[in-house]
Amino acid sequence: MGDVVSSHLDESRRGMITARTRDVMKEFSDVYEQQYAVALFNSVRFEIEGGGGTQSQLLHRKDPLAGRSIFSGSLFQYLEENRKWRNRFVSVPNSYTISLYESKAAHDRGLHPKMTINCAGYKALTSLEEYMELMNTSLPGIKAKMSSNPFIKCPSQFPLILWHPYARHHYFCVMTEKEQKKWHAVLQDCVRHSNNGLSEDSPVQTPAFTDAVRLHRQAKGHYGTWDMMCGEPPQILANLVMETLHPELRNVIGPRLRGKMQQKQRNWMLISDAVYKQVLAQTTGQYEALVEACEAQRAPLDARLRTDMDQIITSKEHVSSKIRALVLPKAEQLLRTSIQPYISSILEALMEPTSRGFSEVRDVFFRELVEISKNSLNGGGKDKMGDHMERLSMLAFHPVKMQSCYEKVEQLNLEGLQQRFDVSNPSVFVSRAQILMREQMDNAVYTFEQLLHQSLEVQGEDDMCKTIQRSQDRVLKKYDYDSSTVRKKFFREALLQIIIPYMLQQLSPSYSPELPRFKELIFEDFSRFLLVENMFEEVVLQSVSKDIMMAVKEAAVQRRHNLYRDSIILTNSDPNLHLLEENPQVDWATKFGGDEADGLVDGGGSRSRRKQVVSMIQLDGVPLPYESCLEVPGVELIPEEDAETFKGTEEDREEDEEDEEEMDPLEGPKSPDSVNEIRDLINPMVEMVLPVSEENQSDMTNRTEPTTGTITMEDGLKEDVTHVTTVVEEVSRKSPRDKSSPQSILRQLMGSKKQEADKERQEETAVEIVAQEDNSERSESDSESSPKRPLATDSSSHGDSGFQSPSNEGLYEGEPQPITNRLNGEDKIIDPVEVEVLVA
Repeated sequence: MGDVVSSHLDESRRGMITARTRDVMKEFSDVYEQQYAVALFNSVRFEIEGGGGTQSQLLHRKDPLAGRSIFSGSLFQYLEENRKWRNRFVSVPNSYTISLYESKAAHDRGLHPKMTINCAGYKALTSLEEYMELMNTSLPGIKAKMSSNPFIKCPSQFPLILWHPYARHHYFCVMTEKEQKKWHAVLQDCVRHSNNGLSEDSPVQTPAFTDAVRLHRQAKGHYGTWDMMCGEPPQILANLVMETLHPELRNVIGPRLRGKMQQKQRNWMLISDAVYKQVLAQTTGQYEALVEACEAQRAPLDARLRTDMDQIITSKEHVSSKIRALVLPKAEQLLRTSIQPYISSILEALMEPTSRGFSEVRDVFFRELVEISKNSLNGGGKDKMGDHMERLSMLAFHPVKMQSCYEKVEQLNLEGLQQRFDVSNPSVFVSRAQILMREQMDNAVYTFEQLLHQSLEVQGEDDMCKTIQRSQDRVLKKYDYDSSTVRKKFFREALLQIIIPYMLQQLSPSYSPELPRFKELIFEDFSRFLLVENMFEEVVLQSVSKDIMMAVKEAAVQRRHNLYRDSIILTNSDPNLHLLEENPQVDWATKFGGDEADGLVDGGGSRSRRKQVVSMIQLDGVPLPYESCLEVPGVELIPEEDAETFKGTEEDREEDEEDEEEMDPLEGPKSPDSVNEIRDLINPMVEMVLPVSEENQSDMTNRTEPTTGTITMEDGLKEDVTHVTTVVEEVSRKSPRDKSSPQSILRQLMGSKKQEADKERQEETAVEIVAQEDNSERSESDSESSPKRPLATDSSSHGDSGFQSPSNEGLYEGEPQPITNRLNGEDKIIDPVEVEVLVA
């Protein structure tokens, strides 16, 4: 594979890629420096004049994921190097970067991961059909069909694929549909978080960067939304370079690729990934240097702004009025004929799925609070209460529980409007709405925590249910108001993102040549802060803002959208609430005496444990519970999943049982060698020990019954129950301090049995010699008349009572046998470390 990349990316071509990246970064840097000064002016002006939107009713948590990891688990990864599937342990810290380790032990020891994946720009797919549709667009004229042999073949029907238009693709698979859905939710959350890489806490750098990218693309004729505006600034700049470089390289290298269709697509993906890495490394270094240079000039620019702010504002208003007089007539005509008729339909397409998503957030939050109230009513205890509150604290960042909310917004469809207004993909608005939903959920959870904690400190824990109910009612009322405010702001911003690029595209050809003459009206000292291009866009924005505001205001009157009217303002409804925002986050596990040691061990090797948001991957049945790096059969060895392959005969089962009996009991389970064995490992079983009274003991028998129902696991998730196996045992208990390890007890039992057997053989030999000397004739007659009875002392095949026991037959003959249990009618080997032998 390296030969393919090096043969098509020689030194001259790599030099061309470096030069192209340098040219794009030079053009971007010039625009960024200009926009940096404008963004600094807007920031200082906002700081001096004040203002802002409506104050939030809910509290905001500053660092909700501090000291936590997101999730961990095991799945299979396809390796391009040897074209084989390997089991990998996956860990995702609070940065949402996917880290793949050879085993869990490697992760716990703090070793470097085999691979890390930044999910910005990726798409999480769950079928090869989706993947092949995207792959067919990678090379012109080369399209592979699903009927032909794909270049990857999953050992199961549940793949997980991370696709990127420029970077390398990553292939995973799991063994059940349920696991696939959970992993897909987790991967989507990683993509969602990584795409949102621009910090909102930078009032100068972020606006300067976004405006610079937008103006740079507009100069190239690209108006409208851009679905690759995702990730951190260096990644976005790499996407900006690849937007024009990638098609050129594809047209040059594509016809020269050799091999079958799948091989061509594979080679092109590797070449594209190499180019993307080279470009990303260059944009990272140059962007850091650019930001450092601009930050060095910030102090003198800030001082000049604060000194001449009034004069700069006056000059800007004068120039803006001149531009408005020129642009407004044609802008209003364009607005009446081509935009106003579509505003209501665009708004309706945005509001329906978004409002359903925020309503689902409220319902999920309410259901969690109901569970907590039930626990307090049923006397669940403080430990259980602490567990519920700990899970509630991370509800907004639990991708599986939030999936139903995200799915509501994914129904957003702008079909029919995309071509008119140059909307490349509605995913830009879907991702933004999902981020806002997660923020509102976390704000509601955090506010509830602070209110409940305050009430418990004042009123105590006597009437917990009423305290929870009062806090719940207050939070839900605040959530309804804040969600309405957030949605209305989102609708206004989305409409502007759709309409403004369209208006600029229609008006710029006419007015761009006339804008330079307005520069003469700006003093040279103020020219860095006042750009006529920005003022032209502001005039266009102001021309349409009134219509957008009116459309959103009219929509708020309709009850079905559950929006508050603008006249309803909850000012100072809870004046002391925001004082709680400065309080530290409540540690419910400590407050209610719960278990703090939940989650992953920190990758640094410290003894402290990090709390894990999602633990269902491990509890729900990891594909391979044993953490060695296991190999799945190669593509040529994977059988087709038809009826004949999975039809097992009785002879095969008997041979498998004989193989299991020959295993060493102290040896761990071997690696699974087939799909069937892998599936046997992913059926989780929960063992429960229940005491039975002597009166009911006669009614209990060993049996396995099919049933349907659910069971609540430790992390609060409900799992399906298909079979219940009852095993009746009589156990006489011993003091815990007299217990030994299972291995030592087994060795003692086998040693004592061996000594008894040797002693009994010696006694048996002596008895037989005496009998032959004294009563030879009697012995011969007795032996001819009746068969020889077994000796009662022969413990190799009999119990201590002297009667033959089928269960003990052949137990200690030869090698020690593995300990097995019989659940669901199957023999499964149990590691002796997990077996506790109780000696009466």
